[in-house]
Amino acid sequence: MSTTKPKLMQLFYSSHNLKSALTVIFLLAFQYLCSQTVIIDSLKTELKSHQKQDTTRVNLLNLLAFQHYRNNPPKAIEYIDESLKLANELGVAKFLAHSYYIKAVIYTEQANFNEALKNYGKSKELYTTLNDLKGLEKCNNAMGVLYSYKGEFKNSLNAYKKAMRIAEKRNDSKMIHKYLYNIGIIYRHTGEYEKALENFDYALEINKKNKDSLGILNSLNSIASLYYEQGNYPVSLDYHNKSLQIAERINDSIGIFQSHINIGNLYRQQNDNEKALNFYNKALSINNAQFNVKNVTALKNNIAGVYFDNNEYDKAISNYNASVKLSREIEDDVNLVTALNGLGFIYLEIEKFPEALSYFEESKTINLANNYSYDLADSYQGLAETYFEMKNFNLALLNTKKLAEVSEEYKYLTHKKNAYSLFSRIYKNKGDFKKAFESYQQFKVLSDSILNEDNIKKITQLEYEYKYEKELDAAEKREVKLTKTVETTSKDLAKTQRNLLLGIISFLTVAILLGSIIFYLKLRNSKAKTQNIITEQKLLRTQMTPHFIFNSLSVLQGMILNKEASKSVSYLSKFSKLLRITLENSRDKTVLLSKELEAVDNYLSLQTIENENINFKLNVDSTIDTNTIKIPPMLIQPFVENAIEHAFKNHKENAVVEIHLKLEGAKLICCILDNGIGIDSSERNINQNKKSLATKITSERLKYLSKDFKMDASIAIEDRKKYDEKGTKITINIPYTKA
Repeated sequence: MSTTKPKLMQLFYSSHNLKSALTVIFLLAFQYLCSQTVIIDSLKTELKSHQKQDTTRVNLLNLLAFQHYRNNPPKAIEYIDESLKLANELGVAKFLAHSYYIKAVIYTEQANFNEALKNYGKSKELYTTLNDLKGLEKCNNAMGVLYSYKGEFKNSLNAYKKAMRIAEKRNDSKMIHKYLYNIGIIYRHTGEYEKALENFDYALEINKKNKDSLGILNSLNSIASLYYEQGNYPVSLDYHNKSLQIAERINDSIGIFQSHINIGNLYRQQNDNEKALNFYNKALSINNAQFNVKNVTALKNNIAGVYFDNNEYDKAISNYNASVKLSREIEDDVNLVTALNGLGFIYLEIEKFPEALSYFEESKTINLANNYSYDLADSYQGLAETYFEMKNFNLALLNTKKLAEVSEEYKYLTHKKNAYSLFSRIYKNKGDFKKAFESYQQFKVLSDSILNEDNIKKITQLEYEYKYEKELDAAEKREVKLTKTVETTSKDLAKTQRNLLLGIISFLTVAILLGSIIFYLKLRNSKAKTQNIITEQKLLRTQMTPHFIFNSLSVLQGMILNKEASKSVSYLSKFSKLLRITLENSRDKTVLLSKELEAVDNYLSLQTIENENINFKLNVDSTIDTNTIKIPPMLIQPFVENAIEHAFKNHKENAVVEIHLKLEGAKLICCILDNGIGIDSSERNINQNKKSLATKITSERLKYLSKDFKMDASIAIEDRKKYDEKGTKITINIPYTKA
């Protein structure tokens, strides 16, 4: 037969695009700073210790479900079902909406699209009731991913645009960038490559700037896929190899799976079936990928394609039929059309023309409905080849014209070359030798423009020979230059030895001088660091003084003896939480402002239980995002503790301690006010030896922090009587960094 075997489009349209959208929308409390195993173990420990049936437990279950959804969906379903049950019992709509959302994500990963859409619908309904724009945005984005996953690109584009409109309404520029990337995926699928590449390059630039490993991986895969579809295989392979390196570095099994398949596809496209099968088998050995039916379907198509290339038609038919069955079950049109076209070309090859036409026609219908341009080109080529073999030259010509139009519109050079080959053969059989000759000439031009494997090898060999000769010439020149240098050196040996001796003496003198300076600077720096560490240790020891711990336990003992069960449990819970937070915060050089405020809040809550006559107020300016600012730990609490201990010695009624946080320009200001006896009061200063040690240490510490952070770090303590008010005012200029 004279048919030309096509390289069927088997690029892995898989979940790598899904992960980019969903990982960003999921606002987790932690990032990929450590391995997934460490994160899961930490969450499990937290869940085990937190047995209370409250929203905190719901959040822990949701986080565990999300950590498992990619590599262990059954375990993820187990966690999310428990989360939904608890959220229902608590009757908190916001948490319930989020749990439904995660369940939809899990089902999407398993290609169970109907269940996923049901859960997205429930989540959207609750978010609409709550008027939660952010929740609605993430649902629309995730549905855009789902529709793209199914190959329903029009629905996908509409969903992404809805999400982007909400992001614009919220003025969230970061998310707008992500939606532009997702829309780029749609442009790639529909053949609008210039728009797609523009979006992908922009997304890659942003992901690199943000050091987002998964985002970089997804962008690289998308760019590689785009070049694959355009037939630029060397560039595509380069991007896929970069993607594989990142997937291996972050231990992302699904990302590794995708990269192996995509690299296998590239080798198959270049007729290296042995390497292709090697990469397919590597992908097949990754157990975690088996949970995703779409992954398995795509892989069966790829393996079937290799058997087709090797003329092992029975094995190819078996794998394609398995893919068709699975694709119909999960409504996956993308892999379905690939399998249908593959079966069509096999039956064309073995001259079962009616069966071939049936498969090509079904594939063409689906491709036209979904605008799958590349697979549509395969379908038209298959129909044209089949009708040609059946001697129905009119229908063969009609489908060849369609093939030429699609390949011209989307710049598919290989398909265009095949179209003109068909034109030449059809016109020849119809007796139109002029058109046959013109078509053949065009076919030759296109063939010459596509570099085959032999041409690549010849060019590589020529490049190697050129570089080798160039290196030889350079070596000869270096040898001549070296000989001249030796001769010149020999003539001036006496003079050179004298100059060398003087040079060595000068060098040693300068080296000793510089070494002394460097040693002095290092010693001074070391002393400063040591003093800073000593100060930190002193502060840690005073943060939870034995006196405070003893008093707290004494209060707790009193509550227990008075049979105040509820109050004692609450007190013990807050006391233990304060201990844990204090120890955690003391390990790090900086902590999130939210964590520091949480410690202060727990301390104040503890004091409220112990002494109900003291009122506390904690006000944080609305311009401050406590989750994006990091400060040195244990700066605020010592002054609050000092106020409680000294300000209200004989004035317990209507006692108030206020804490205010605000940004003034680039400065983070904390004001601590009390209405006690005042810092200048004689009562307060009867015994100077009782002055707060923590206050003194913190003041010393601020001096070191000022140098370390390269910004003003200071403290001012004033008696409020200068403002015609009662009490003491403490103003701390806190150094900080952005998280």
